[in-house]
Amino acid sequence: MRALRILLIVVVILGGLFVIADRVAVHFAEGEAADKLRSTENLASTPDVSINGFPFLTQVAGGELDDVEVGIDDYEASTGTTGEKIRIGHLSAHMKGVEFSSDFSSATAATATGTATVGYDELMKAAKSEPTDVTPGVSAKVIGLSDGGNGKIKVTLRATVLGVEVPEPVEVLSSVQVKDNEVEVVADGLPSIGGKQLAESRIRAITDFQQTIDELPGGIELDKVEAAKDGVEITVKGSNVKLAG
Repeated sequence: MRALRILLIVVVILGGLFVIADRVAVHFAEGEAADKLRSTENLASTPDVSINGFPFLTQVAGGELDDVEVGIDDYEASTGTTGEKIRIGHLSAHMKGVEFSSDFSSATAATATGTATVGYDELMKAAKSEPTDVTPGVSAKVIGLSDGGNGKIKVTLRATVLGVEVPEPVEVLSSVQVKDNEVEVVADGLPSIGGKQLAESRIRAITDFQQTIDELPGGIELDKVEAAKDGVEITVKGSNVKLAG
């Protein structure tokens, strides 16, 4: 019985040491992965990287990590226009089946899903914020975007009729969707300005707009989008996503 107790104590101690070693190793690996991702994607700050699953060391021995989460703040994505960027307030991605090379210089996730948050102030870059003629004597411009409720965007216009600014802003509820790697905002109905019903093509040239969001980390792409309190929430997804290398 005494020998059995000693054996059990030894097993417990060794198990505890293995857990400690495993947690130290995963913490080190997360830091290294974060630094590598920052360098590869040329990020302004170090991202958060969490390697999930236990034990970590056996995953390393097998050359594949089951589950990795990445969080990036203030990521600058391409708008498709040379030199112009759009800031993603927060980008998070959940990676599955992350395979890495023997020297850890490259890593690729089998699948990735996540979310990207773009503030209304950033989305305004694509809207017509300069006065635009919609009919003789009438011009309008977008002065703000906000949450319209039920997944809609409220597009607020300021109009001028015969050189006189209309006292009250014109508000339009719009649907938002992902189309061809763009966030597309389309008015549900057409407003009248100064009591005038305008030609659809002219008013939609102001109310409707598209914003390309491209060159996301690892090649992930836009999937779905809906309006939220402080901006649009975009679902992203990808396969064979390169984290490094």
